[in-house]
Amino acid sequence: MHMNRLGHTGLFVSELCLGTMTFGGGTGMWAAIGQLSQAEAETLIARALEAGINFLDTADVYAEGLSEQITGQALRTLNIPRESVVIATKAFGQTGPGANERGNSRTHLIAACHASLKRLQLDYIDLYQIHGFDPATPIEETIRALDSLVEKGDVRYIGVSNWAAWQIVKALGIAERENRAAFVSLQAYYSLAGRDIEREITPMLAHENLGLLVWSPLAGGLLSGKFHGENKSSTGRRANFDFPPVDATRAETLINAMRPIAKAHNRSIAQIALAWLLHRRPVTSIIIGAKRLDQLNDNIDATTLTLTASDLDTLDTASTLPQEYPGWMLTRQGQPRTTQLSESPRAKRV
Repeated sequence: MHMNRLGHTGLFVSELCLGTMTFGGGTGMWAAIGQLSQAEAETLIARALEAGINFLDTADVYAEGLSEQITGQALRTLNIPRESVVIATKAFGQTGPGANERGNSRTHLIAACHASLKRLQLDYIDLYQIHGFDPATPIEETIRALDSLVEKGDVRYIGVSNWAAWQIVKALGIAERENRAAFVSLQAYYSLAGRDIEREITPMLAHENLGLLVWSPLAGGLLSGKFHGENKSSTGRRANFDFPPVDATRAETLINAMRPIAKAHNRSIAQIALAWLLHRRPVTSIIIGAKRLDQLNDNIDATTLTLTASDLDTLDTASTLPQEYPGWMLTRQGQPRTTQLSESPRAKRV
């Protein structure tokens, strides 16, 4: 299990991160995603730590807070030294009936952080992430609230999830201007079936030296392969909760391209999907979720798989994004200068 530096910080996290969305269950979509009990969650956490994973990710809205509660209790029951794990959680979503129990306002973020600390039974959160963009709250207010949590010691680092590139860059600019704590990472959807972030976001991450934490690397289970082919399953998360959205026609082509690669390596299709992400330069850590120990073990084994250049070319071609403006124009106009850079005797590989 490789350890990667998180953005421009001195913090190192494992290349796989155990996601806890399947812990606790509840009603609505949480029931479809997973309903693991305390004991079942502890089994998965123990196995993840045994495999070298030092990174756990949760959120205050997962199972309406029960996921955080289960995670915190598991760390105590398993007697895990606090300094040996990196705990990440998120805030933004609705946590109560009130008008101010949602969003990225100072009022909500500080209250949400204190509630998360209580559920997790922790003195501090390693990585506190904004879970979504709030059009009702100025970014300045959000950054100032997060900075105060860092200054107080409740939070070590701050990150963001599901924001556009321009929103993140604006927040970084505000933090620099006001000398406040700044985002060190982005948690975003990225998979072979969904490479949209390559248009604007991954170039921004590289330029700003931010870490990338990938959620739903199997596209909600779609890239397990069990929802395509003659023996496709009618059960499971994707069958009951069709998210994230995927172009079905392109996904079918992609799965067909993955099958022979999986067969050649004697691996699962899911491992091929995870290994592809592990080969992507922007990726810091991949958040994996599981309902069963065999699923978790299969995901962990992806870290031992090295895809060939031919494998990567095949997967890149099958999953490539359709051209979109201004991307194609930037490539066209920038080609002469890109060539000039590559011809320099001291040129560095990107």
